[in-house]
Amino acid sequence: MNTTPLRAFGIRGWVALALLGFSSGLPLALTDSTLKAWLREAGLDLKTIGFFALVGLPYNLKFLWAPLVDRYSLPFLGRRRGWMLVTQFLLAGAMFWMSLGDPKGDLAWIAALALGVAFLSASQDIVADAWRTERLPKAHQGTGVALWIGAYRAALLAAGAGALIIAHQYGWKAAYQLMALLAFVGTVGTFIAEEPTDIRPPKTLKEAVVAPWRDFLTRSGALYALGFIVLYKLGDQLATSLTVPFLIDCGYAKDVIGAITKGVGLPALIVGGLAGGFLMQNWPLKRSLYVFGFIQIFAVLSLLLPATLAKHNALLSLVIAMENLGFGMGTSAYVALIMRLCNQAYTGTQFSLLTSVAALPRTLIASVVGDAATFYGWAGFFLMCAAAALPGILLLGLWKRWGPKET
Repeated sequence: MNTTPLRAFGIRGWVALALLGFSSGLPLALTDSTLKAWLREAGLDLKTIGFFALVGLPYNLKFLWAPLVDRYSLPFLGRRRGWMLVTQFLLAGAMFWMSLGDPKGDLAWIAALALGVAFLSASQDIVADAWRTERLPKAHQGTGVALWIGAYRAALLAAGAGALIIAHQYGWKAAYQLMALLAFVGTVGTFIAEEPTDIRPPKTLKEAVVAPWRDFLTRSGALYALGFIVLYKLGDQLATSLTVPFLIDCGYAKDVIGAITKGVGLPALIVGGLAGGFLMQNWPLKRSLYVFGFIQIFAVLSLLLPATLAKHNALLSLVIAMENLGFGMGTSAYVALIMRLCNQAYTGTQFSLLTSVAALPRTLIASVVGDAATFYGWAGFFLMCAAAALPGILLLGLWKRWGPKET
C-alpha cells in the first residue's frame, strides 16, 4: 500500500512545490498578454506589438543553456536552490525596472527588459523543473504536478486579469511593481525547499552538453518516446488554440467567456489535475495515460455542444468544466511521464529538451488552425482535433519499446 503524499514528501515539500509553481507562472503574462495590453493602450500599432511575440523565444530555447545549470553550482543553498534564488531576485528586479519605462518613449528599453524577464523566467523553469523531478517521489508525481499546475495557473490569473485590474485603477507602473513584489513568493519556496543531495552533477561542461542527448537518443525506443511527447496532447492543443474565437462566433459575450473561463475553468483544471494525481497513486502510468487520453478526446468532443446547440451560459459552463477537467488529468500524467523519462544526472537539460519538443505542435500549427476551422467549419474542426489525439494513444500500444519501467 502506498504511503500518503503528505508522509512521502512532507508538508514542507508540498508548500515549497506550490510556491515555486506560482513563481514559475508569474512572469509569463507580463511578457505576453499583459505586456501587449500595455503596448496597445500606449498607442502602438498591431504590427509592432506582433514583433513582441519573439520575446517568448527563451521558453523554446532554454535547453541551450540548461547544461550550465546542470553542471555548475553557486556557493550557497546547493545546485538547485542557489540558481532558483538568483533567478527569482533578478526577475523581481527586471519586473520593477520594466515598470519605470514608457512604451511611447522607451520601447527598446521595454523590449530588452521583457526579453530579460523571459530569459530569467525560462532559467527559473529549468532549475525548478529539475528540482521537482529530483525531489518528488514517483508514486506522487501526478499529485505534485497537479499542485504545481494549479499554482502556475493562479499566477497566470494574477499576472493577467489581476494586473489589468490594477493597471486600470492605479496605472501600469503600479501593476508591474506589485507583480515584482509577488515574485518574492518564489524565494520563500526556495528557502523552505529541501535540496536534492544524492545526485552527482556532470563532471565537465562537455559531459553536461553531450551526455544528455547521447543518453536519451541511444535508448531503445527513443524516437517512439519523442513521437508520443509530440502527439499525445496534440488534439487538445489544436482545440484550445481557437476556443475563445470559437465561443465568440457562437455568440457569447467576452465578459461571459472570461468569467466562466476563470470562474469555472480554473477550479475544474485544478480538480482534474488532483483527481488525476490521486488515481495515479494506484494506477500504472501507462493505464493513466490511456484513460486520461480518452478523457481528453471526450473533452474536445464536448466542444461540439456549443457548435451545434443554442447559446446558453449553463451549457458553456459545462463544456468549459469538461475541457479543463480533461486537460488537468491528461497534463498530470503527461508531465509525470516526462519526469520519468529524464535521467536524474542531467535532469535540467533533458526536461528542458523534452518540454521544448512538447511545445513544437503549438508553434508549428499556430498558423494553420484558422484555415482548418474555416475549411471544415467548427464542428468539423473539433472532430479533426479529436482524431489528432488518436496517434498518441496508439503509441501507448508500443509501451514496452519505449516506456519507462513501472514500479
